[in-house]
Amino acid sequence: MEISADRIRQERQRRGWTQLQLAEIADLSLRTIQRVENQSAASNETLSALCAVLELQRSDLLLQDPRRPEYQRAMRRMQVLVPVAVALGAAIGSGATLLLLNLAGSG
Repeated sequence: MEISADRIRQERQRRGWTQLQLAEIADLSLRTIQRVENQSAASNETLSALCAVLELQRSDLLLQDPRRPEYQRAMRRMQVLVPVAVALGAAIGSGATLLLLNLAGSG
């Protein structure tokens, strides 16, 4: 789910914690904290752990408000990724179909 990486980073820094310290306190891996802060993505369990240690409500971290900069960035990213994924899927599907037709015709 999309969460506010900026808010997590701010809360961590406000407490004077490194990413490693937050990971240890929340019983998460350092890689998970890095992913959360870099990609604004977290599983339900990760979000729950972060809310508990940062003493925040889930609504404080979820990107639900379209006015938030993080939400706008996520939407712009999706506007690029979805058409690329559709085009790539169509190209792969077409290529696979042509390959199978050629194999069936030559056999």
